[in-house]
Amino acid sequence: MTEKRVLLVLTSHNDLGGLRPTGYHAGEAAHPWQEFTTAGFRVDLASIAGGVPPQVGRDETDAAQNAFFADPSIAAQLADTPKLADVDASRYDAVLFVGGHGTMWDFPDDPAVNAVGRAVYEQGGVVAAVCHGPSALVGITLADGTPLVSGRRVAVFTNAEEAAVELTDVVPFLLADALEAKGATHVPGPDFTEQVVVDGRLVTGQNPQSATRVGREVVALLSA
Repeated sequence: MTEKRVLLVLTSHNDLGGLRPTGYHAGEAAHPWQEFTTAGFRVDLASIAGGVPPQVGRDETDAAQNAFFADPSIAAQLADTPKLADVDASRYDAVLFVGGHGTMWDFPDDPAVNAVGRAVYEQGGVVAAVCHGPSALVGITLADGTPLVSGRRVAVFTNAEEAAVELTDVVPFLLADALEAKGATHVPGPDFTEQVVVDGRLVTGQNPQSATRVGREVVALLSA
């Protein structure tokens, strides 16, 4: 059986609307990574701008995060991630757009996000995203121009959760609203509880609490 390969895409945006630093959320990368590596998958990283991606949410009491950052392959990749635009999407069975508020600025309009997401999906792969990572889905269209999320059910960081962290007026747009405008059906769970939606080969999770299960659902799809 050929080794499955998963690409984790990280934000390169480090400014939360002038309020404080931001970046990718450590747990939302580490927990799916743990599921993928346990399943025997190879995991590669890329970021929008390349180099060292900005990171938030580090929790040194989280065993999965500690394992992630201690892993030699991950550490080497985080020290100098490739630009997403330089990645060959044909090598991957799945792509996971990792969350963190930074994604809201550099995922939606990035041509490489669209190109990689479309390529993985149209070659029969899985597209996954967690928390604010589904901001990538705002700009991903299929070859015929249809938004990837059109007619699909999704779970994303909700308007209520954005209000709860007092960032409604800081983020450039509200994620759930933007995806509904692209034809998606938003399926929210209670604030800050696990909520994952699988619609065909699209896997989305609502918040950091959903990251592990997003990984598990991708593994299930690739192992079927």
